Amino acid sequence: MTATRIETHSAWLRLARTPGIDAIAASALLGRLGGPARFLAADPALLADCGVGPAGIRSLLEPDVAGLERDLAWLETPGHGLLVADDPHYPRQLHATPGMPPALFVAGSLTALSLPQLAIVGSRAATAGGSETAFDFAACLAAAGLAITSGLATGIDAAAHRGALAAGGITLAVCGTGLDRIYPADHSGLAAEIAAHGALISEFPVGTPPLAANFPRRNRLLSGLARGVLVIEAAARSGSLITARLAGEQGREVMAVPGSIHNALARGCHRLIRDGAALVETPADVLAVLGLRAPAATGNTATEIMDQPGKSGGQLDSAEEILLNALGFEPADLDRLVERTGFPAHAVASMLQLLELDGRVESLAGGRYSRASPRRAR
Repeated sequence: MTATRIETHSAWLRLARTPGIDAIAASALLGRLGGPARFLAADPALLADCGVGPAGIRSLLEPDVAGLERDLAWLETPGHGLLVADDPHYPRQLHATPGMPPALFVAGSLTALSLPQLAIVGSRAATAGGSETAFDFAACLAAAGLAITSGLATGIDAAAHRGALAAGGITLAVCGTGLDRIYPADHSGLAAEIAAHGALISEFPVGTPPLAANFPRRNRLLSGLARGVLVIEAAARSGSLITARLAGEQGREVMAVPGSIHNALARGCHRLIRDGAALVETPADVLAVLGLRAPAATGNTATEIMDQPGKSGGQLDSAEEILLNALGFEPADLDRLVERTGFPAHAVASMLQLLELDGRVESLAGGRYSRASPRRAR
C-alpha cells in the first residue's frame, strides 16, 4: 500500500470512527472542506460550525492509534478493502439512506454491493422445514439474478447463504463484528465461501466483538443494501422483525412466508402480514413484488417444483393417501392420527415409517410428524 493510499485510508478510518457522522453527512462535510485529510486537520471551531458534535470532535482530536494500525494491517491482506462514501462503488441507494456508515470494511468483491439484492432473514432456531424453504427460495432467486444478502447467523441466515451458493449465485453477509472475527465461529468455512462468491461486509473496525448493541446496526445496513426483505420464520419478538421494520422505514419491500398457526415461529411472519407485508408462497411471488420477471419455465427448475408441493415421484396406496390427508399441513402425533383415520396404531406407525423413508413425512420432537417440505418430498 502506497504512502498516499495509507494516508487516505487512515483519514477515512478516523472519519468512520467519528460519532454522529453518516455517509450523507460525510459527503457534505468533505465537499465543503475538500477531502478527509483536510477535514481531519480542520479547526475544532470549524468542525463544530459544520455540525460535528463534541463527542465527534473529541474522537478526531484523540484517535485510537492502535486500532487504526490494526485496521490498516487488515487492509493489507489481498481481498480486503475499504469502501468509502465518495467511492463510485458505494451503493447509491445505501448512500441516500440516512444513518448509513461513511466507510465499510469488505472481504471479497466491492462491486457485489451494487448488485440488486434480496435480504432473507429469520429465526436462528429455525425448523428443518423453515431452513429448507430459505435454502430453496435463495437458490431460485439467486438463479434469477438476485444477490442474496443475510447476516451469517445460524438457522435461516445460513440456509439462505448456502442456497445461493448451491445455485452458483452471489451472496453477501453483513456482519455485526469486525471482519477478523467470524460470528458464530463455526461459520468460518461458510464465511470463506461467501467472500469467494460475493462479500463479507461490516461497518465495525477490526477487533470488534459480537456485542448485542452491534446487531441492530447490522440489521439496518442489511436492509439498506437490499431492494426488499423476506422473512422466513420469526417469533413474535425477533430481531428479524426489527430488520423488517427498518426496511419499511427505508422504503424497501417487506415480504413474509406464512406458516401454521401452531408454529410459534410463524407468529412474527403473520404479524408482518397483518401490518402490510406481502404474503409470499413461492419465489415467483417475490419477483413479482420486486417488479422483476420470473425466468422462463424449463419444466424442472427448483421454482417450479416448489410451486407444486404435492408433486412426488412414487405412487401411494389408498391407506397412505388417507393418512397423509389426515396429517394435513400441521404437525400431529400418533394418537391424533389414529383418531382421525380410524386405523390401528400399529398400522399408522408402520405407514409413517414407510412415508418417512420415502421422504414424504418427517418426524419431529415430541413424537409428532409433519409432511416433508417440498424439496425433500420429491
